[in-house]
Amino acid sequence: MPHRFIWIGVALSGFISVAAGAFGAHGLQGHVAPRLLEAFETAVRYQAWHTLAMLGVLVWRETRPLRGQRLVLALWATGIALFSGSLYLLVVTGARWLGPVTPLGGLLLMAGWLALAVCAGRARPET
Repeated sequence: MPHRFIWIGVALSGFISVAAGAFGAHGLQGHVAPRLLEAFETAVRYQAWHTLAMLGVLVWRETRPLRGQRLVLALWATGIALFSGSLYLLVVTGARWLGPVTPLGGLLLMAGWLALAVCAGRARPET
């Protein structure tokens, strides 16, 4: 498994998304405003979906490595950290200064999807 550390990182991201989801459902309910709980749930959902997408790109890379796949993974990993991470911290700590970080993370997540489209578009069909 040549991308062992990336696989480990994706596995940990999956773990964190499940743990954060459980914490949001059981630890935050009744302790934070419904609007903040909704933001926390959005962070969990985006992290979970992008973790699954990263798994797909990793499997694709194991079978057919292409230029651009690593960029997709890096954009998504950074996007998860900034988008979901800032929302987690904002809800738990109340640190309002994290608010501007969240959209930057969202932009990186979107950039990852565009990079995936470019990467897939550049792939040459097998003959």
